[in-house]
Amino acid sequence: RNSNITSTSITFLLTGVPGLEVFHTWISIPFCFLYITALSGNSLILFAIVTQPSLHEPMYYFLSMLSTTDLGLSISTLVTMLGIFWFDAREISFNAFLSQMFSIKLFTVMESSVLLAMTFDRFVAISNPLRYATILTDSRIAQSGVATVIRGTLMLTPMVALLKRLSFCHSHVLHHSYCFHPDVMKLSCTDTRINNAVGLTTMISTVGVDSILILLSYILIIKTVLSITSPEERKKAFSTCISHIGTAAIFYFPLISLSFVHRFGTAPAYVHTMIANTYLLIPPVMNSFIYSVKTKQIHRAMIKILHSKDT
Repeated sequence: RNSNITSTSITFLLTGVPGLEVFHTWISIPFCFLYITALSGNSLILFAIVTQPSLHEPMYYFLSMLSTTDLGLSISTLVTMLGIFWFDAREISFNAFLSQMFSIKLFTVMESSVLLAMTFDRFVAISNPLRYATILTDSRIAQSGVATVIRGTLMLTPMVALLKRLSFCHSHVLHHSYCFHPDVMKLSCTDTRINNAVGLTTMISTVGVDSILILLSYILIIKTVLSITSPEERKKAFSTCISHIGTAAIFYFPLISLSFVHRFGTAPAYVHTMIANTYLLIPPVMNSFIYSVKTKQIHRAMIKILHSKDT
């Protein structure tokens, strides 16, 4: 059993887009554009919320949490992805692999928690507007932010820690441009059933539960909106949810389709990789776009900031 390599001394090789290595420089152009958009868009939203007193409201505090998780998600993959496309820097140590995987998963779970909190915010605003300010106090919002981080950390630590016990004896070539949990388990020659079960349980009890709760909340929100007699008020109430519905759909659809593709898909390798790469970049890019265009207050604040820089 000398061929077994303990996990700590191992170096993995990340893959860019399998079969399309020749085009890596070209493929890097849209990815680079997506990273720049995600980082600048979310930074601008954060800057607007922090500096504009008119945006110091629960809805925007949650939005600032969303932008923070989006920035975290983008930064987690930026180095390895562009490193592969530009410099063919494919090697990654096991510990670096674990920390990148942990941060990607953590920001994914945190984003899911924030989307759930934002649903609650919309639910309270529409169904109980008079008590909105007393229910969603600053301290409660801060607590929910801390809870989001703690929840993600507690849920994900066992999943990542369990990878430490695996040994690898065949290939060390991973099939993604970043550290992907199912990827590393396929390479192990240890029994990974516990890892699979824990991984699946973690994702179901975080992202799975959140998406169901968001759906149920929206059924209640729609019922409340439909009970409003004035068409004008009804339209106004529903328009405050549009951005959030879009954001939730953009986050959950790729996430669910990615897990299906991995479990049941027979598509060529580069299709898997492309879906996986875009899945991590589309939410951060689209969220900054949706909120800066659809939300009038953010839109105004951003224009104000950009104008003040010009003068």
